[in-house]
Amino acid sequence: MTVSTAPDLARETHTHELSAPNVPWVLIVWNDPVNLMSYVSYVFQTYFAYSETKAAELMMQVHKSGRSAVAHGGKEKMEADAVAMHGYGLWATVQKDDMNTGS
Repeated sequence: MTVSTAPDLARETHTHELSAPNVPWVLIVWNDPVNLMSYVSYVFQTYFAYSETKAAELMMQVHKSGRSAVAHGGKEKMEADAVAMHGYGLWATVQKDDMNTGS
């Protein structure tokens, strides 16, 4: 004899939506031994539409500090920007913006 159990429709079901809080992310561009400083500045001007002055500041930060946070935003956008930087031949990574999350 087979006993089948009908679903208990009266039982309350809960759906939990898994979502990350709106955490800001940053795009980090790293210094490398390959690209000229003028090229890095050019990429920042071309891709991010930064002024020559802003691009030069970020490029110098990359050169002197070894890295610079060149863009801030949502995770998906920063990941797309990292792929774009790789396309230009720059080393780039994405990380949570710990400076603006209170951590």
